[in-house]
Amino acid sequence: MPEHSTPGSKEYPSKTGRTAQVLLLAGLIALCCLIEVVLQLADREIGITAPLRRMTYDYYGFWPGLLKDWQPNFTAQPYTMFFTYSFLHGGLTHLAVNMMTLWSLGRAVMDRVGAWGFSLLYTGAILGGALGFALLASNLRPMVGASGALFGLAGALLAWAYVDRYTYREGLWPVARAILGLAALNLVMWWAMDGQLAWETHLGGFVAGWIMALVVDPRPQKSEDA
Repeated sequence: MPEHSTPGSKEYPSKTGRTAQVLLLAGLIALCCLIEVVLQLADREIGITAPLRRMTYDYYGFWPGLLKDWQPNFTAQPYTMFFTYSFLHGGLTHLAVNMMTLWSLGRAVMDRVGAWGFSLLYTGAILGGALGFALLASNLRPMVGASGALFGLAGALLAWAYVDRYTYREGLWPVARAILGLAALNLVMWWAMDGQLAWETHLGGFVAGWIMALVVDPRPQKSEDA
């Protein structure tokens, strides 16, 4: 959580702090990329002949059925899947879009709350996305991907924008417009993907990110040189 010398001030990280932020974000992206690269090699039977992607999804994807009467592959799976699903992706395109978005949104969040604040927000959004899928998904299809956490980061940035603009009596339409834009994006993607979009995860992550933002850094900040 950042420290403020006076309400509305904005602190900038030291060179060491900035390096730690970049390493954390790069490490998270590298981990997701490494997992997908290994799965791609297995898909093409390059050095790996086992059906590794299916096995990985079976063990580490999010399966709503495990919250009902399905038999888990290991005892803790109904709990660990609330976290592990976010490091898996459905292919290179899915991975690339999510990782580019993570780099952009992650840096913006870290500018506000640093590496620790980002870690808390990202973890909370991962869990919130899983909870949203668990509560709202209408079928038992599996779910993988970091997009729930990414919508959490977007929710956090919009929550701060709301607090800042409300405090300093600026118009709230830019915040509302961004939220409507995210909703429209989900609707278009849901249609383009024939209903296979896990919008429930996006919604859960967004709500969790918004709430976590107000816990991690509830005080308003003026932009730039204020």
